[in-house]
Amino acid sequence: MTESMRLDKGDTAPAFTLKNDRGEDISLADFAGQRVIVYFYPKANTPGCTTEACDFTDSMEQFRDASVTVLGISPDPEDKLAKFRADHELGVELLSDPTKETMEAYGAFGEKKNYGKVVQGVIRSTFLVSVDDAGKGTIDHAQYNVKATGHVGRILRDWDI
Repeated sequence: MTESMRLDKGDTAPAFTLKNDRGEDISLADFAGQRVIVYFYPKANTPGCTTEACDFTDSMEQFRDASVTVLGISPDPEDKLAKFRADHELGVELLSDPTKETMEAYGAFGEKKNYGKVVQGVIRSTFLVSVDDAGKGTIDHAQYNVKATGHVGRILRDWDI
C-alpha cells in the first residue's frame, strides 16, 4: 500500500454496510449527524486486539459524553466477534469485513511489516469520522500503523473528543 492510497483529514470517508456480531446490518450512514470512531484491527481475541478493544470499552463513557460512537472492524466472522464480545464484555460495536473491501477502501489492508517480513494484512488504523445529516462521512483524523497499547488514551488526549 502506498501512502497516496491512504485517507487524510478532509477526505470523504468510504461508505459501508457490514454485519455486526449479532448479524445486523450496520452502515456508516446510520450515524447521520454524529461522529464515529472507525478502527480496524487484525484478529479478535489476540493480545493486541484485545487490549485495544478493552481500552475502548473502558473509555466508553468518555466517548458517549462526547457523542462519539466506536466501531471496531476486523475480517473475523460474526460468530467469532460474538465470542470476542462475550469473552471480554466489550462495549464497542464489532463489525465483520470478511471480504476486506471496507478495510481496503480505508487503506487499512495491504502491505505491512510483521516480524521483519513484508506481508499482506490488516493495518491497525483508526479514524474519526463526522457523518453529515445526509449520511456522508468526512475524515477528521486518520492514523495508520498504531500501537494497540495506549492508543485509546492518545486519542482522548490528542483528538477533539
